Amino acid sequence: MTAPNTVQASSSLNASTLLPIEMAFGDFAGEFASTRRVLERYPEASGAWRPHEKSRSLSEVATHVADIVNRGTSIRTTPGMDMATRTPVAPLDSAGELLALFDGGVARFQEAMRSATSDALKEVWTLRAGPRVVLERQKGELLRFMMMSHMIHHRAQLGVYYRLLGVPVPGVYGPSADE
Repeated sequence: MTAPNTVQASSSLNASTLLPIEMAFGDFAGEFASTRRVLERYPEASGAWRPHEKSRSLSEVATHVADIVNRGTSIRTTPGMDMATRTPVAPLDSAGELLALFDGGVARFQEAMRSATSDALKEVWTLRAGPRVVLERQKGELLRFMMMSHMIHHRAQLGVYYRLLGVPVPGVYGPSADE
């Protein structure tokens, strides 16, 4: 029997029939599903909690996790972003609000990716802080780096917060100790 949340190799999967975009970003759906499971466990009205005075609060980390997918849509559909003029999302403190933010972001991202071509993903995207260029890379690379890897990193951070609060941590790449 296969454990939930694990990926099985399929003998019918033929890499030569996959589009380059599917090869590069085929894991996104599974990562979005895992992130959603983590957000579903958000402990209501615990948002002010933080493990250390230098740490972000639970609601700040969870909101960041729920909002990161919107970076992917921005990368896909715009030439860049200026952090100096970006308004951060106010911290949310309920699973329902976090899931609404996340699900809406995933839907917008998936719609933006429907028209993605290899050439479009080779375009350069620029992150600025006012006049200073912070980062400038191809969009395809940034979808992995600034969206997916970033989301996975903070999703794991959220899992540690849950563990410290006694919230059962959902499995991500197989069962967790709580499953």
